Amino acid sequence: MIGQMLGITPPQAYFLMLICVLPICFWVCLSDLKKMRIPNKANGLLMLVFLVVGGLTLPLDVFAWRWLNLLAVLVIGFFLTNFAGVGAGDSKFAAAAAPFFDPAHLSFILPLFAACLLGTFAGHRLFRAIPAARRATPDWASWGHKKFPMGLALVGTLVGYLLIRSFPSLYDALFAWTTR
Repeated sequence: MIGQMLGITPPQAYFLMLICVLPICFWVCLSDLKKMRIPNKANGLLMLVFLVVGGLTLPLDVFAWRWLNLLAVLVIGFFLTNFAGVGAGDSKFAAAAAPFFDPAHLSFILPLFAACLLGTFAGHRLFRAIPAARRATPDWASWGHKKFPMGLALVGTLVGYLLIRSFPSLYDALFAWTTR
């Protein structure tokens, strides 16, 4: 049973993870917007959060298997970085975030990532076209860069997933159509 060590329910466990990753996610977004870089320290902290919070809230077998997510995403990210132009920081962040996801939810995670990617891309390009936004943040490298700060979409996916798992009624509402 999830959360046995702390005596909490699964939604409470996911909410605890969400609260712990939010400051890191904010840092990642700001860094990616300003410098088009995701700090390795942020990735390390994300893994540390999973190590501590996941270790206290997940059953040992689930906790251990979730680390394979990191390895799988790191290998995929290596290929995407070398052959598809994906940033190394983006690949490392995706790998660091991977243990938070249940692989059984992959059919939901990929569309969630696609939605976050489309939304953050459109939002970034929209705000980039607004002179007042550019004047307010003149030191943001992402405004003039040809590449998109993918960290925004990756953070959105992680936060969105943890938020949905934190509130079962939201999860049920999103997936009610699959049980009909």
